Amino acid sequence: MTRPLLVELLLSPQRASQLSPADWDLLIRQARRANLIARLATALQPQLDALPNGPRQHLRSALLIARRQRIATRWEVECIRAALVPLGIRPILLKGAAYLLADLPAARGRLFGDVDLLVPKDQIEAAEAGLVAAGWAFDAELSDYDQRYYRQWMHEIPPLYHQQRETALDLHHSILPPTARVQVNTAALFEDARTLPELPGLQVLAPVTMFLHSAAHLFHEGELDHGLRDLFDLDALLRDFGRDTGFWTALVPRAQVLGLVQPLFHALRYTTRLLDTPVPVDVMRAAAQAAAGPRPLLDACYDRALMPVHPSCDGPLTGIARLALYVRSHWLRMPTALLTQHLARKLWSRLLPPAAPRAGA
Repeated sequence: MTRPLLVELLLSPQRASQLSPADWDLLIRQARRANLIARLATALQPQLDALPNGPRQHLRSALLIARRQRIATRWEVECIRAALVPLGIRPILLKGAAYLLADLPAARGRLFGDVDLLVPKDQIEAAEAGLVAAGWAFDAELSDYDQRYYRQWMHEIPPLYHQQRETALDLHHSILPPTARVQVNTAALFEDARTLPELPGLQVLAPVTMFLHSAAHLFHEGELDHGLRDLFDLDALLRDFGRDTGFWTALVPRAQVLGLVQPLFHALRYTTRLLDTPVPVDVMRAAAQAAAGPRPLLDACYDRALMPVHPSCDGPLTGIARLALYVRSHWLRMPTALLTQHLARKLWSRLLPPAAPRAGA
């Protein structure tokens, strides 16, 4: 398949000097739709002053937004630490916030919408109470059914929103639902967590575990609007962590301990396939053997769905590929009987008229 212009420029930023005005217009549009505009701006920053004025203004704006988000996220994480650490809770930061606070290359130009935390399940109620006391709250429109759905079947409680700052927070007790077909060894996630020296009481996952979590997140996700951004995250983690040969030797054994050999194989396959990520041949072979891959139908779907959601990147089968992966994500998330019950309940709730406001409300 032909790579989108956005992917070509992120992999080869030096090509920017060769772009026509029409190319720039397409590039900026693709980058915005993929939520990669700030990462593109970061890649092009050394040559920013030499770029045409129009795209240069878009890219500078993206850099300012990314800088503001870094400042805001650091403050938000400090507020979370103040709410939880005095309670004896040492949360693990996940995904974007973890990349940022651990100062990883994957954080450069990465935009994200919320902060994700992981705590042991036996601390989830105390953590929830501590966050609520510090000003976070649940969406007032969340139904009783949705509350039960999260608390009984999911790996997280409902999303929390700060009542003053309007920031979002996801509080997890695992990285995949307990009903999922892939059973994660959740206890092992906490075994090698690392404390952030500048933020005592806060932790991040160790490099191998962090990569495996990011892989599991992407390849169990059904809505892939940010799939390319997440694939570039995996690429950045591999290029960074892979400078240590111990990372590669630990990757497959750690995936087997955690129960994540399938997402590991998919992560290695599609980063190398779509982004030319350097992965040792023996590691790829071991991951393929552990996961019984590859699977041509999944290749056909992911090759299309992991591209920007933009008309220039769509082919005749793109919509079908995205739908197939959406259905697959639900199949992975729940047993068939439970999934059927859940989907029927959600469909029924959509068909019912809105409830009348209660008196005095």
